[in-house]
Amino acid sequence: MRSTSRLIRLIALLSVAGCSIGPSALSRDRFDYSAAVAESWKRQMLLNLVKLRYSDPPVFLDVGQVVSGYTVQSTFTALGNVFSTNGPVPGVPNSSVGLSAQGQFIDRPTVTYSPLMGERFARSLMTPIPPPALMSLIQAGNPVDLVFRLGVHVVNGLRNRYGGDVRATRGDPAFFQLLERLRRIQLSGAVGWRVHRIDREEALVMSFRRITDPNIEADIIAARELLGLDPTTWDFRVVYGAVAANNKEIAILSRSILEILVDLSSFITVPEADVAEHRVNATAEPEMGPSGPIRPLIRIASSPDRPSDAFVSVPYRNWWFWIDDRDIPSKRLFSFLMFVFTLVETGGKESPPIITIPAG
Repeated sequence: MRSTSRLIRLIALLSVAGCSIGPSALSRDRFDYSAAVAESWKRQMLLNLVKLRYSDPPVFLDVGQVVSGYTVQSTFTALGNVFSTNGPVPGVPNSSVGLSAQGQFIDRPTVTYSPLMGERFARSLMTPIPPPALMSLIQAGNPVDLVFRLGVHVVNGLRNRYGGDVRATRGDPAFFQLLERLRRIQLSGAVGWRVHRIDREEALVMSFRRITDPNIEADIIAARELLGLDPTTWDFRVVYGAVAANNKEIAILSRSILEILVDLSSFITVPEADVAEHRVNATAEPEMGPSGPIRPLIRIASSPDRPSDAFVSVPYRNWWFWIDDRDIPSKRLFSFLMFVFTLVETGGKESPPIITIPAG
């Protein structure tokens, strides 16, 4: 009878749990799915960078919807005869109890995937990022040298490094000198951006602020000289292009998302065997700046074995490509890249698929 009592209590607990499994699973599932989607996006981005390195077309797959449905069923049956005198021994009461219990738990998550493709996505992938969007990234606190190295081809005639195989170019030394100056100016707070109305049109204006620090003042003077700007002007209009129309403009020839991905893929260290077999081009030598070799924007290593301490890793062509979890600059750049990728229009305005969830 003690075992029977325990079984009854267990069945009662299963019945109560079935009524509240939704609320109790919410906090667990929300964070688990969030972590899973984030990890899959990281691996997909890294894999596409590696594929671009090998001239393999990238493919992006978006997670459209995640629906998690649960079903809990339990049954309980009790049969018995108590104090019967018709047993094997006449006149002697006997009792019998029969118990049966059955429980079932079903977890059926439904995940929908949408390939990112179509004319709108392709155009957005190949359209240069507008200079105001780049300036907004800088205004939000991102390093100006990082944003320029990542998203700018040319600024006022000063050319950035580009690693694409078809039109690979080395950067102008003056470009990297400019970035060092602008970074120090940014940290001092002596530069800012604002939207200004000129001739009934809104224009982006970059402004230098007068500052008493002689070192920063020297950086502002040097930056103006490198950009060919008017030394007596403090506000400069930012426009799209490679060369400014006058000495009161800053012309920025920005990159598209696809160009950013191609350039970043050129930093990947590939196996020497693949280079020897002409499957991929060798990694270019680092650029030289005023203070020596310039650190690559991102470091992505390769190894025949799966790395044990990786921020993100993917297998490709029987090799593993990965970012070291202790490489903070590469991790920061990779996360920033995924944020910049959100500027891409992912498709049309088609209605999402309709998912029917049965109600218990």
